[in-house]
Formats: sequence, structure tokens, C-alpha cells
Amino acid sequence: MRKTIKPIDIKSLQAELAGASAEEILSKVAELLDAAVFATSLGQEDQVILDLIARQGLNIPVFTLDTGRLFPETYDLIAATEQKYGLKIQIAFPDAAEVEQMVAEEGINLFRKSIDARKRCCGVRKMHPLKRFLGDFDGWISGLRRDQSPTRTEMHAIEWDSGNAIPKFNPLIDWTLDDVQRHLRGNDIPCNPLHDRGFVSIGCACCTRAIQPGEDIRAGRWWWENPEQKECGLHSRQESQPPEKI
Repeated sequence: MRKTIKPIDIKSLQAELAGASAEEILSKVAELLDAAVFATSLGQEDQVILDLIARQGLNIPVFTLDTGRLFPETYDLIAATEQKYGLKIQIAFPDAAEVEQMVAEEGINLFRKSIDARKRCCGVRKMHPLKRFLGDFDGWISGLRRDQSPTRTEMHAIEWDSGNAIPKFNPLIDWTLDDVQRHLRGNDIPCNPLHDRGFVSIGCACCTRAIQPGEDIRAGRWWWENPEQKECGLHSRQESQPPEKI
């Protein structure tokens, strides 16, 4: 059962954290919330955040979603990251019966059929297990940056996640990809080797490809769709404030 969420004024915090460093934002999370959690996809941004959490000694657990269709390199990175930082990355899986029903009805590669079919796949494999897992927490942390996608340009360091009814913090919201890669290189942080082969944003193996020089960094995700539609639902633009102060 979720712990009681402390009263938080989202809009005031958005103003307070505007321009704050990633370390300051993470410290604010630890200060405000009793049970925050970091959701990592093991991407470059998330490896930076995990490193910052470890460096600051923050008591923030880490978990990831295993959709069942990840790259082998991603599984290897989970093991390497656990070994480097001496921690356990908890793993949330989709409901097996729900996956079986979806595949029986629409096929194993339904995501190629239509936007709605792809969103159903993302819902079953990502959104539903995320919602179940976040039920035990009063806030979560993600690796979103404004310049990752047209759908993320208006996001703040803190958002109200209306789908999960908890605040979401984005410590790297103001960082560029160069900032991320500089931190990774300077601190010997394990990374997915696919990044060296042109993969920038890495998700399921069936929905991710390498990008070409000059392409948008999200061009390799669901490349058959328009850029404005390229969200699985995990990070859709949220309301900036809950219906009432929480």
C-alpha cells in the first residue's frame, strides 16, 4: 500500500527548481519524499542519474522495466551496473497472461500495424507494470531532457504524473546530450555498447534502430511513426499541478 504523500505545491517547486543542478534536484527529492524511486531504462541519461544518486549516498531504490523484448546488451548492462555500484536493480515484468492475450489477439509484432496497436503493446509491456510498481512509492525520478523530443520541450524539473497520481522529477531536464556523454566519460560509468553503434535512445530491440548522422536523437525509436507520436506513454506530457495540492 502506498505511503502517505506529503503536501507538495508542484508549481512553486517548478519555479524553485528552474535552473537547479541535477544534484540539487535529487537532494530535493530525498528531502521531500519518504518513498521515492528511480526508474531507469539503462540509457545514457539514466546511468548518469544512478551515478549521481550513488555519489550523494541517497536512499533511493532503483528499478527497471523488462518488457521481454530488450536487447541482450541491456541485460548485460544491468549486471555490470549492479556490480559497479554494489546495488540491486529491481525488475518489473509485464503480466504474463495479459501479454499472452494481446499476442493471441493481434500477433507478436502488433506494434507494426497501427499507432493504437503499438500503444497497446507499450501499455501491456510498460505502462501497466510501471503503474503496479509505482503503487508502493510517493514519487519517481526519470532521465528526461527537454531536447530529446518535440514532446518534451515544455517539461519541468518536476511534473505532476496524473496517470500515477504522484510527482515525477527530471534531474537532467536542462542537460544536453553532450553534457550527459561528458559526465559518462569523465566518471568511467558503464554504458550500453549499442551507443557506440549509432543507437542513442534504446528501448525494445524490435522498436529501436541506430540513427544516421544528422538525424534527430529519437529517430531510431518507432521510426515508422511521426515524431509527434513517439511516446510509449511513460513520459507523456503531464498536468503541471494535481487537482488539489497533495
